[in-house]
Amino acid sequence: MAITKEAVVEKIEIVGSWSVQIATDTVIKEDGTEISRSRNRHVLQPFSSNYKTEDVDGSAIPILDSDGKKQWTHTDTDISSEDDTVKAVCNAVWSDTIKNNYKQFVESQEV
Repeated sequence: MAITKEAVVEKIEIVGSWSVQIATDTVIKEDGTEISRSRNRHVLQPFSSNYKTEDVDGSAIPILDSDGKKQWTHTDTDISSEDDTVKAVCNAVWSDTIKNNYKQFVESQEV
């Protein structure tokens, strides 16, 4: 009696212009017959974005540049552990234009 477990990417969707939503099924088999399946979803975006802050009396206050704008840091999303198909979709979708549009969108939001 052999029990196996495998992760299968069942669905990849582009939501909006830059969000890549992945549905991964975990499949448990006994002697080659599926006995269990569960689904996990996660969403990837081109960057994780944060603005710099300083602590003032216990509150995080944004640090502003000389133009009065928040100082942002955009860190590329690490997709190295994703399925090869997911990597290919992310690399195709996240063009330089899409990445710049995403940065502009994030920076325009009031947090």
